[in-house]
Amino acid sequence: MKNLFKQYLPYLIGYKRPFFFAVLGMIAVAVGTAGTAEIIKPVLDEVFINRDEQMLAIVPFFLIGVFTLKGIGQYIQTYYMSYIGLDVVKSLRNNLVSHLTYQDMNFFHTMHSGEILSRITNDIARIQSVVTSLIPNLIRESLTIVALTGYVIYSSPKLAFYFLIIMPLAIFPLSRLAKKMKKYSKLSQQSTASMTARLGEIFSNIEVIKSNSTQEIESEKFALENQSVFNYLIKQVKINALTTPVMEILGSVAIGLVIYIGGTEVIEGRMTVGAFFAFSAALFMLYTPIKRVSNIYNQSQDAVVANERMFELLNLQPQITSGKNALTVPIQEVRLDHITLNYGEKQALNDVSVTMHKGESIALVGDSGAGKSSFVNLLVRFYDPNQGRILINDQDYTQLTLHSLHQKIAYVTQRIYIFNDTIANNVAYGEAVDRERVLIALKKAYALEFVEQLDEGIDTMLNESGNNLSGGQRQRIALARALYKKPDVLILDEATSALDNKSEVLIQKALEELKSEMITITVAHRLSTIENADTILVFKKGAIICRDTHQNLLQNCEEYQKLAKVLS
Repeated sequence: MKNLFKQYLPYLIGYKRPFFFAVLGMIAVAVGTAGTAEIIKPVLDEVFINRDEQMLAIVPFFLIGVFTLKGIGQYIQTYYMSYIGLDVVKSLRNNLVSHLTYQDMNFFHTMHSGEILSRITNDIARIQSVVTSLIPNLIRESLTIVALTGYVIYSSPKLAFYFLIIMPLAIFPLSRLAKKMKKYSKLSQQSTASMTARLGEIFSNIEVIKSNSTQEIESEKFALENQSVFNYLIKQVKINALTTPVMEILGSVAIGLVIYIGGTEVIEGRMTVGAFFAFSAALFMLYTPIKRVSNIYNQSQDAVVANERMFELLNLQPQITSGKNALTVPIQEVRLDHITLNYGEKQALNDVSVTMHKGESIALVGDSGAGKSSFVNLLVRFYDPNQGRILINDQDYTQLTLHSLHQKIAYVTQRIYIFNDTIANNVAYGEAVDRERVLIALKKAYALEFVEQLDEGIDTMLNESGNNLSGGQRQRIALARALYKKPDVLILDEATSALDNKSEVLIQKALEELKSEMITITVAHRLSTIENADTILVFKKGAIICRDTHQNLLQNCEEYQKLAKVLS
């Protein structure tokens, strides 16, 4: 908890003006609370016992003033601390999302998307309570405790001694409860992440679920995750609920002792009735902030775990880092020099060497898992090779900035990504929208015909994942996005698989027309897409076993002959 407050307190101090006003508000609450106890003494001694009419006229105004001071202070503190807290959390969430987008593809392949979402939403929401309520409440209650403790010591050092010696005994059971709270907080956050991941999986695969009528199976799986979340949360409730009884029992012992000794002091004439009741009122008021501080300590354990989980992600550093040299000239040559790529213990590529020049079309064929996707993943630097080098215009591509590299390379994957935005913004993704360029790119991708038939044309809003388009239409939008960049290298990873034969022929024609302007790399799914390629690379178990034209491979490569039968 100490580290948590130490970590986030500088955030608050960074907001000098609002934090200054918030602290003023806290001081006003503390002074107002102590002032409330002080008023009790003249009310009893001067008004009720001595029957002082002048004091009777003054006291109500003092009472109104004290509660007004306390109320205004509470409002100021709540508003400014909430403002600071929400702004800090906004910055944390922005930083975390930005940081994660720079992580390696391996991170996204190994961590479930639901787990990531849970950490960005649920965990940060828990941290939000630290900044918006826990820290300010701790400061306010601490100031109140200081003010009331000062007052009770000032009123009667002897009585204060008995109370102040008993209350610290509560630290031991409360620290034990806090340890258990932290344990169950961690487990509850892990189970919440698993539940969120399960939920994301259900809605991502809803078509498969409905087509197989497996709603009950998935509902049962989700119910198990949901039950796990419930079990850990109820354990947290159980532990948290023990805090108040522990504090009340110990508090009652202290207050009972004070009443006995204080009563004796009053009976023997060493203390007035008003002074005793003012002291008792301050003591009762002191009990409340002490109890709140103990609750804050317990609640902070939830945030401690969430903070640890968040910083697990923030401390991750990508292995794929941007170089310092911007790629400003067109790509004339790409050379893979004795490349080996491993995914953990599994070898994906083994001693691959290829040289590709501008104006060439290269096709990749092979069985599933042969290394085709790994080959193109290296070109866009989703991964770096374990051995060997990739050279672009004779320069090691790890020395190039990732931004300039990706400006020159367009990658259309098997999975089509459509954003919940207009067609124009989808096509011009990452760049300013040039409507004329958008239309040209759509025309080259043979998508303009169906786009023009839409009511709002290129301003038509696409649904999540482009569900208001057919599969073939989505693929053509993705291809138009690639062509909008005017790339030097165009990678098509089975990017025309959802197109009908007519559309595919037209796109092949368009690519043929653009061939001289770029290096075209195609991962094949049909023989028709690779027959005219300048070079076909045949992959098997991560190695290139044959490379030649279509006709020559049919005559000289046994593996290609087998693949040709499958692809045709």
